[in-house]
Amino acid sequence: MLNYILRRLIFMVPLLIGITIICFAVIHLAPGSPTDLQTQMNPRASAEVKERLRALYELDKPLHEQYLSWLKKIVVLDLGNSFSPDGRPVADKILERIPITITINALSLGLIIAVALPVGVASAVRRNSLFDKITTVLVFVGFAMPTFWLALLLMILFGIHLGWLPISGIRSLNYEYLPPFSAFADLVKHLILPVFLSAFGGIAGFSRYIRSNMLEVIRQDYITTARAKGLSERTVIYKHALRNALLPVITILGLSVPGLIGGSVIFETIFAIPGMGQLFYMSVMSRDYPVIMGILVIGAVLTLVANLLADVCYALADPRIRVQ
Repeated sequence: MLNYILRRLIFMVPLLIGITIICFAVIHLAPGSPTDLQTQMNPRASAEVKERLRALYELDKPLHEQYLSWLKKIVVLDLGNSFSPDGRPVADKILERIPITITINALSLGLIIAVALPVGVASAVRRNSLFDKITTVLVFVGFAMPTFWLALLLMILFGIHLGWLPISGIRSLNYEYLPPFSAFADLVKHLILPVFLSAFGGIAGFSRYIRSNMLEVIRQDYITTARAKGLSERTVIYKHALRNALLPVITILGLSVPGLIGGSVIFETIFAIPGMGQLFYMSVMSRDYPVIMGILVIGAVLTLVANLLADVCYALADPRIRVQ
């Protein structure tokens, strides 16, 4: 197992380099440049000023030289400085926001597992029952409903009409003056809608994956044998059937990490949450190449690590894979 993990970690290096090459090329091929956005609204910005800015940002060099210069900094864990007027280090801007994004995504993933797992198992065990039919309809509705549209509806309902939940930010203006319990409750209220919306589509999908896998497993001969031995139905379902049904789902959980990170751009922008998704959106709009590349690299690393953890969990759940 240790040798397998080491091989996977070594293989991540060329894979990560390939991802950065593609991302670096794509963002530079997009129309617009940082110098245009900074000077087009300034009537006193001459062509000479634009060229000086291009030289300052090293945009006057060929694309491959820009990439190699950026790669040399990445090797020493230097993400460079932002092109924005503050000129702050990219690492500082990301470190301020990444805990919020990781917290929301981790809570969303936990909510997906906590809800989709029992719903999928119950739907498979009670196949064609009223519960199964209702959950099937709700799942199709969840697949078809756009997240941003649902977010607006929930903001209007719970934030404006009922006034139960806040609709923007991650904390209230008086957060620093609240007692510990009230501060925690305020943070929870701000997280309810973003976490639910981030997990909404995943709950629908994973409940169907678990249901289909459980239906296939409970038809196997060893499940019939377990029942014939007199084991309780709970033991048969949750100890023998569920463990084997979870094997494909573990891999899908690892592959869902990019979707959660990508979804952060949507709901963090809608709810004005100062996370990595909102920073990414603002950086794209301002063509802040160093920040864009820094966020893409972190997202790629998190995705690769999540896939590795999924494969490790897959091997731990299935002894046959561990032996191979």
